Amino acid sequence: MLAAYFDCPGGPENLYMKEVMKPHPGEGEVLLKVSASALNRADLLQRRGKYPPPKGASDILGLEAAGSVVGLGPGCKGTWKMGDAVMALLSGGGQAEYVTVPEGYLMPVPKDMTFLQAAAIPEAWLTAFQLLHFVGKVQEGESVLIHAGASGVGLAAIQLVNLAKAVPIVTAGTQEKLKATAAAGAAAGFNYKNEDFSERVLEFTQGSGVDVILDCVGGSYWEKNLNCLSTDGRWIIYGLLSGGEVHGDLFARLLSKRASIHTSLLRSRDKEAMMGNNIKNASFLQYKERLVKAFTEDVLPYFSEGASPHLQPLVDSVYPLHKIAEAHRFMEENKNIGKIVIEMPA
Repeated sequence: MLAAYFDCPGGPENLYMKEVMKPHPGEGEVLLKVSASALNRADLLQRRGKYPPPKGASDILGLEAAGSVVGLGPGCKGTWKMGDAVMALLSGGGQAEYVTVPEGYLMPVPKDMTFLQAAAIPEAWLTAFQLLHFVGKVQEGESVLIHAGASGVGLAAIQLVNLAKAVPIVTAGTQEKLKATAAAGAAAGFNYKNEDFSERVLEFTQGSGVDVILDCVGGSYWEKNLNCLSTDGRWIIYGLLSGGEVHGDLFARLLSKRASIHTSLLRSRDKEAMMGNNIKNASFLQYKERLVKAFTEDVLPYFSEGASPHLQPLVDSVYPLHKIAEAHRFMEENKNIGKIVIEMPA
């Protein structure tokens, strides 16, 4: 089968299509014929050699995919059958013609949705759902500040915050991106390049600050985040686009607000990394399955036509697999609004 590949870490020019062995589904796994995958920042980091896949995961890029079930491994419980249209959360391997997936990581493609649209859901929407509900415990009426509001995770988070009857506030770097976040349902949006977002957030919240911050930026935002975080607020860090160094009295200011910092990486929560002999480890063994199940039950119905409210992924652009390097360059230039989708060969 064909797959996106690179032989050594570096720039987008190192990517190419390579003929590799087609995988075979193991115990409890499903073989998926991939129609479309999508690009994530993690793919860029892995290509640079800064984010290796978890132990046991495919070293092929791609953390999500949509396609058809074409094989069932031993021990499958009968949830899926041959030909089912599904989308999958992956630890790697999505940017190839075939990928194997634990059956509990699969979700049905919503009715009337194409594979290109469905491929834009799993990683971004499950990340946003996890941050808001599994980590942040967002409540009705709370305010949530979402950095990188026009990213795949950002646009998903805006819609999920509204679904939770909370208030989404965003930052973005261009007026075009802020316009897209407003169309997705953001209550307010601020351009971090030409205004102090913390001051504007405090104005918008009438001085109370936000209850939850979803932060993929990291170091350079720490002071402004604390400025506009409410007393007892939750600051959730899931990325470090600006690095991880903090220079200043972070702990004293955090303590003064009785605030908490949470961190989260979804990809590393794979079965192998969580297996252990003690009860505590065993309780986390099925984390991704529990996340996928909760999302399937609580959120997925709202993607169907006619649902109210209606949720939808925003696809910025589609690149064929053989132009994977161009897709990487486009994301590195931070031009996309929503998801960049990779289409597999027919």
